[in-house]
Amino acid sequence: MIEAITIIIGLLVAIIGLIGCVIPAIPGPPLNFLSLVILELGIKDAFSAEFYITWGIITVVVTILDYILPVIGARAYRSSKYGIWGSVIGMILGIVFFPPFGMIIGLFLGAVVGELVAGKAHWEALQVGTATFVASILMILAKLAVSGIMTYYFVERSIKYIF
Repeated sequence: MIEAITIIIGLLVAIIGLIGCVIPAIPGPPLNFLSLVILELGIKDAFSAEFYITWGIITVVVTILDYILPVIGARAYRSSKYGIWGSVIGMILGIVFFPPFGMIIGLFLGAVVGELVAGKAHWEALQVGTATFVASILMILAKLAVSGIMTYYFVERSIKYIF
């Protein structure tokens, strides 16, 4: 009975983790890793120690990159502080008013507007906005890939246990 409860709880956490890959307020990959740990609590020896260490490291790396890659992309195109703050504010406004895709559009528009306020030419502002946008999309895809693989392992191991 306890095994079934942990599988259900772990599955809910995994689903929330997948959603979190797109919604920035929810830490996607860490939640998917947590679902694997929850499965381990219900099903002893669900995975090896090496498996947990490997996926733990991957989770930490993807989570760190999620925060720094968009900034690195913006800095590569000489973004000003206005552009970076504009992208953050635009992302937040986009999430609030047009979830979930507003986040991406808001990030792009915020970076462009921030650069225009900083006095950059239109084409420079568009370059910074595009770089920030591309870096953010790449991180969403990376998080979805990592979380998707962990969710696959969770489901695969749960099904093996049930049947």
